[in-house]
Amino acid sequence: MGLSRSFQRRYWLCMTVDAVGYGIYLPLSLIYFHRVTGLSLTRVGFVITVASLLALVSTPLTGSLVDRYGARTVLLGGYLVRAAGFGGYALVRNQTEMLLAATVAAFGTTSFSSAIPAFVSEIAKGPSRDKLIAVQRSVRNAGLGAGALAASAIISLHSLAAYHSIVLCSSAAFLAAALLVAGLPSPGPVARRGGPRKRGGYRAVIRNRPFLLLTLATAPVALGYMTLSVSLPVYMIQVLHVVPSWAGVMYAINTAGIALLQLPVTRLVVKHRRTRACALGEMLFALAFILYAAASMLPGTGAVLGGLVVATIVFTFAELLHGATSSALSASAAPEELRGRHLAFFQFAWTIPIAVAPAVLTALVALSPYALWLV
Repeated sequence: MGLSRSFQRRYWLCMTVDAVGYGIYLPLSLIYFHRVTGLSLTRVGFVITVASLLALVSTPLTGSLVDRYGARTVLLGGYLVRAAGFGGYALVRNQTEMLLAATVAAFGTTSFSSAIPAFVSEIAKGPSRDKLIAVQRSVRNAGLGAGALAASAIISLHSLAAYHSIVLCSSAAFLAAALLVAGLPSPGPVARRGGPRKRGGYRAVIRNRPFLLLTLATAPVALGYMTLSVSLPVYMIQVLHVVPSWAGVMYAINTAGIALLQLPVTRLVVKHRRTRACALGEMLFALAFILYAAASMLPGTGAVLGGLVVATIVFTFAELLHGATSSALSASAAPEELRGRHLAFFQFAWTIPIAVAPAVLTALVALSPYALWLV
């Protein structure tokens, strides 16, 4: 990848620590606050959504800071903010404190999402960038899975102290990731642009019509990504009437597939145009949704579960083709002088669908399962 061994080791260790730290918390985000505040799960979900929407304002700010100070500096700051937010979770006792801590954590998470693609763009170019993103996705999925397993072991203790230990472990992981980022050696001459800074700010991003079109085209696909974690479990339980644990099996198939196959698949598609790989992935997403809808027509529980497994495998291959490739495509399409702003703007294609997905997708399930998969 053109990077020194010491740089790669520290970078991958940072990504692993980050993923495990977030994976410990992610499966319990609603349950944790329900347990420590006594609020209903519906209320907890509403507060977390509000915090996520408030944090969207940090996206354009992150882009500007990346262009001014460099992605590594912003990434370091984002980790420190996340560490503070998750540390604050251990002090939460009511709704107001929850909203405050969740907003701080959401600001850090949002800034990370905007800074990390810019950082990858600074340290790698061309096919090396695609491979770096692919390995990063593999590491992240493996780390999230490991974190989820660790969380399951911790909550089996059935104590409030165990729940507190989860968020404190996450906070410590983000702090460790910050220290690893701070110790990264200089990525080289591509890290900072030494010439005059291009003017125009976000107006230049809006005027970049191909990049704007790429962002708009990504938004509905991002909403489709959320079906696996948001609407599929509801569809399986309320419409197909299968055992709830099978939703976890589908998620495990997906995460294991990404962890094991992302790099081999990327090595194959890197020889072709990124736009074609993205388009093929989007076509496979559409096929997966048709298969999910068709599962309701199959006779018997065994056939239904088999149909769901096939659909999830197709969904996973769609993600393998689209995920890393679209990230590399957006990074390559962003002009270097305003890369931070462009990639921050591109993150809106993901953050907004993720924020509205619970409301939109569950409403579609209630309207009609076929309406969900058709949309």
